[in-house]
Amino acid sequence: MSDTLLPEPRVKTALRPIEAGDAARLHQLINDWEICRLLPEAPFPYPADLARDWITAAIADREAGIAYQFAITDDAGTMIGCAGLRLDKSGMAASLGYWVARRAWGRGHGRQAVLLMLRWGFAELAIDRVVATVADDNAASLAVLRRAGFTETGTGHEKFISRPGIRQAVRHFEITREVLAFREPVDSMNEGPRPLLLVVACALIDRSGKILLARRPAGKKLAGLWEFPGGKLAPGETPEAALVRELDEELGIAVKTADVAPFAFASHAYESFHLMMPLYLCRRWVGVPSSREGQALAWVDPARLEEYPMPPADRPLIPLLRDFL
Repeated sequence: MSDTLLPEPRVKTALRPIEAGDAARLHQLINDWEICRLLPEAPFPYPADLARDWITAAIADREAGIAYQFAITDDAGTMIGCAGLRLDKSGMAASLGYWVARRAWGRGHGRQAVLLMLRWGFAELAIDRVVATVADDNAASLAVLRRAGFTETGTGHEKFISRPGIRQAVRHFEITREVLAFREPVDSMNEGPRPLLLVVACALIDRSGKILLARRPAGKKLAGLWEFPGGKLAPGETPEAALVRELDEELGIAVKTADVAPFAFASHAYESFHLMMPLYLCRRWVGVPSSREGQALAWVDPARLEEYPMPPADRPLIPLLRDFL
């Protein structure tokens, strides 16, 4: 599992795993009323011992695979806050928490840290949604979540340690993998018909009847989901020719057009385009499929395909393959 997250070129924000040596810096930054009042479990003043204990617990949670805490850093690599994800009992959702030191407010670090945290989580964890709860008077974080693509799902009240005697009004938010992957700025969305995107995919079937799936790596849309190998058609390219090319580029195997047979197709409307994807079957190739683009590979029994999270366009193909094989 890759931990170091790099920023987008124009945004000087990055994330790295929290470390024991961060305790003093964490205490210096978080021991601020304007920070603690916005965090449910942060007392004020914030004791130095608590900062050390929190980091110790965060490291233990990471090793146990139940939560992942990161330091937010600026362009100089200096810690300016924290962000993390904690899995729920199902393992399919995670709660987001983050804060940025007051001296770094208003520079876009919070929004970029949230986006980096979401991209890492959806790429590396088997989750399909991320939830967040924000104090009703935390205008900056409310704006960050909305701009990142979160949808408000409800309101409530919670206790905040630094605000004894009251139950603070809060707002609940949620974002799914698909919304993050295909969300576009409102001013750039096409109000007319969605453009058609044509891609081709292949179900490689080995001698035991298992099907090869590839997991989309970090940095790609729908990162972390499993799919059938394939890709976009080049201008003037036939689906069969595109499949032969893609299987060579992605997996390093040689396939002849005569060895792929059309099986079914997927038609799915995403937010900004409509996907049309013919699915081919292939039982003969030369070479051993291997990862050439950083994607994880898995040979899966047809009866277990539903256990692998897949893009919405691929899911309707599962029962067809299962029944056929």
